[in-house]
Amino acid sequence: MMRNAVEALDRLAGGLGTAVLAFATVACWVIAGTAALFWVGLPLIPSVLSVTRAVADKERARLGRWGEPVLTPYETSIEDLSWQEALRAARRDPATWRDLRWLALHATSGLTLGMLGIAFPIMAVRDVTFPLWYGLLPETETTSTMYLPLDSWTGVAGTALIGLIWPMLSLTIGPLMARLQALPGRRLLAPHPSVDLSHRIAELTATRAGALQAHAAELRRIERSLHDGAQNRLVAVVVLVAAARRALDRDPATAGPALDRAQEAAETALSELRGVVRGILPPILQDRGLAGALTALASDCPVPCKVSVGELGALPLSVETTAYFTVAEALTNVAKHSGAAHARVALRRRGGKLRVEIEDDGHGGAVERTGSGLTGIRRRVAAHDGVLTLTSPAGGPTRIEVELACVS
Repeated sequence: MMRNAVEALDRLAGGLGTAVLAFATVACWVIAGTAALFWVGLPLIPSVLSVTRAVADKERARLGRWGEPVLTPYETSIEDLSWQEALRAARRDPATWRDLRWLALHATSGLTLGMLGIAFPIMAVRDVTFPLWYGLLPETETTSTMYLPLDSWTGVAGTALIGLIWPMLSLTIGPLMARLQALPGRRLLAPHPSVDLSHRIAELTATRAGALQAHAAELRRIERSLHDGAQNRLVAVVVLVAAARRALDRDPATAGPALDRAQEAAETALSELRGVVRGILPPILQDRGLAGALTALASDCPVPCKVSVGELGALPLSVETTAYFTVAEALTNVAKHSGAAHARVALRRRGGKLRVEIEDDGHGGAVERTGSGLTGIRRRVAAHDGVLTLTSPAGGPTRIEVELACVS
């Protein structure tokens, strides 16, 4: 029972945090709604909607830590839309209205339950320790917080005994209060039962299959690089060293050239091994960051390339690696096939999305084929539940747009 009470207190405290955020968001809605009556507040509503979704996502994450995960139900992201488009998309999304109902409930009942849950242990400590500090109260205080008289030890001892009631309430009704606080979120923040998630499940299944294919292809590439390159060089080193040893026994003067050839083969093998390592995780990412690594890629590209990188913040290493290889493969394609005179790479982050754009002024007509570099890029992007869009009409330009979720 004690463990359940402590867990319930933790849940109520966490719910109090999201309830305070919900209360502040309700205040934002009141301000934006009042301003919208005079039309000037309409552009503010998408921003308040984004805040509402962020607060609801925090509650979903909190509920997921204490039970079944609560899936995000939104059909459309409104972050990259104009305020008019965002309003239309949010109005059509049933999750918007469920979020607003949850917001009102959690900002009132959730806030009240959270404050009560926190108050019980505080009042228990206050009343149990009352005999130790009641003498510090001013003389005008004639009763305790429970309105017991302070003119005798009876009232003081009664207050201390009442202090034992609060832990009992935490033990008995604390878990029920935690469940009541979580109930609106469980019912309103999850996808509505009428929402068909089969399409999303199919997308995730295809993404997982693509990630496994990309992983297998990467392993095959590494195996080929080691087998056909570095391994053959190391075999040559062994053969040349053996030949040099025999030459030392027969004619020491001829051993020098054989050792020189062995050294050259060893250096070539070392260079190829470094190439394999760079293909797995480029050291330049660790040394110079994503912006510096992309600048180095652009400087090595035969086609003049301009790089524009916005404020990215902290990115997971897997996302940085995917963005790096996406740009590297795209610039390779530009140099080999596009016939372009100029290329451009742009990175920017908006919310939880990293957007990568690669554009060239070549002859266009790029298509995805099995085994092509574009297919490899799509598989890498799909492994992060990202989106790749290719636009390459005949005559150009060719434009690749990639969106990656900045989630570790």
